[in-house]
Amino acid sequence: MPHSRPTDPLHAAVVDRLRAAGCVFAEDEADLLLDATTDPTALDALVTRRAAGDPLEHLLGWAEFCGLRIAVAPGVFVPRRRTERLVALAAALAPPAPVVLDLCCGSGALGAALAHRLPGARVTAADLDPAAAECARRNLPAPHRVHRGDLYDPLPDDLRGRVDVLLANAPYVPTGAIGLMPPEARDHEPRTALDGGSDGLDVLRRVAAGAPDWLAERGALLFEIGEAQVADAVAAVRAAGLTARVEHDPDAGGASVVATR
Repeated sequence: MPHSRPTDPLHAAVVDRLRAAGCVFAEDEADLLLDATTDPTALDALVTRRAAGDPLEHLLGWAEFCGLRIAVAPGVFVPRRRTERLVALAAALAPPAPVVLDLCCGSGALGAALAHRLPGARVTAADLDPAAAECARRNLPAPHRVHRGDLYDPLPDDLRGRVDVLLANAPYVPTGAIGLMPPEARDHEPRTALDGGSDGLDVLRRVAAGAPDWLAERGALLFEIGEAQVADAVAAVRAAGLTARVEHDPDAGGASVVATR
């Protein structure tokens, strides 16, 4: 992003405050905050909160994902740019006008991005957190559907055996590693969106085990994990009777699993 106000004293002052707080991309963030409001009091409040560690996306009310502005709210998981790879993989294998299921949907970013790429796609999304489900409804308006509940529990029966693409942005951080995450994540995003249990795969094992009941004949389950979790994740997929393909992402230090019937 170009720095649009390099000679603006207000811009310079905001940059200085953000730099002092340790914001690596202070110039870009100053641009965004200045675009968000023209009210000096409101701007001061935003900069103060950002300097205190609030996620920039929560302050702006949106996150950029797959070229879209995805609405996010305080307390809702912020979609990561690395997860765009999962959307690209899903788009490449989806049939025309696919039936899409976005589990652990958070803001609904994955479902919204896939629907944008694939006209005619119909997305059903679900998340346990009420704030996330409400946010997802903003990003996935009708005819898409958003439900609140635990994984498959709230889904309508008419989806069984019909899902072409099942995206699961489930938590996969091991419990013991939560404390090592950046404060923006561990202090401002729901623990349920981050903590995947002792080895990080508790939720994903449940997703894999339930997937065959919902996938269409050539349907696929896609999720991301850390590189060290690949072997155990593949074992979980095979235990569910699915075939696993792993796409490694050395730049992000992780991998995407594509599981098919």
